Amino acid sequence: MTRVAFVTGGTRGIGKAICERLKADGMKVAAGYSGNDEAAKATADELGIMVVKGNVGVWDDCVRAAKEVEAELGPIDVLINNAGITRDGFFHKMTQEQWGEVIRVNMDSVFNMTRQVIEGMRDKGWGRIVNISSINGQKGQVGQTNYSAAKAGMIGFTKALALENAKKGVTVNCICPGYIDTDMVSAVPENVLAGIIAGIPVGRLGKGEEIADMVSFLSGERAGFVTGSTLTLNGGQYMAA
Repeated sequence: MTRVAFVTGGTRGIGKAICERLKADGMKVAAGYSGNDEAAKATADELGIMVVKGNVGVWDDCVRAAKEVEAELGPIDVLINNAGITRDGFFHKMTQEQWGEVIRVNMDSVFNMTRQVIEGMRDKGWGRIVNISSINGQKGQVGQTNYSAAKAGMIGFTKALALENAKKGVTVNCICPGYIDTDMVSAVPENVLAGIIAGIPVGRLGKGEEIADMVSFLSGERAGFVTGSTLTLNGGQYMAA
């Protein structure tokens, strides 16, 4: 059976690597994106996948996106909640807008998208949900109270949802990447980037393909006994118990 996968934030960086891997695994893949039409078209053309525009922090956009994917590819079997943004600032200077936007896009989105697919997965007796959190949701980060709170919330969401759906054949897992060699990280000033890499025991940034490999396993047929897990892929930078 050919599975249908939807990857939010799927046209660049880690999300694009995930889409490429799931397509190579034989799945029918759709990628969500919010604003960069040029990057979305390039990804769609390069990978031969469907792209859907919308804001995952908005409920109605998620309803529409799920319906569009189902109409073109079929019901969603695999959901990768990958979309995320940063609006950094010290908390004592953080605005309500900075807080609210990050919580909506990084945390509310997980509810918005998962709610669209969970009933169908339960009815079929099969589903895979993978939430892409962050090392900073585990250890915290200066200037990222909003981002760290949202990413930590994803971990709790994962555990609770996994418990609710284990007997229905639906697994829910979480991946916490460290610093990955994406355009966003590469744009960091050279001296700052050197300091980041110096703090990673393996001595380099991670690769999007390494995150995608783990997503591939968790999304597959043989991962049915893995649920409620939080996997740290950070080169040893933070070793969670």
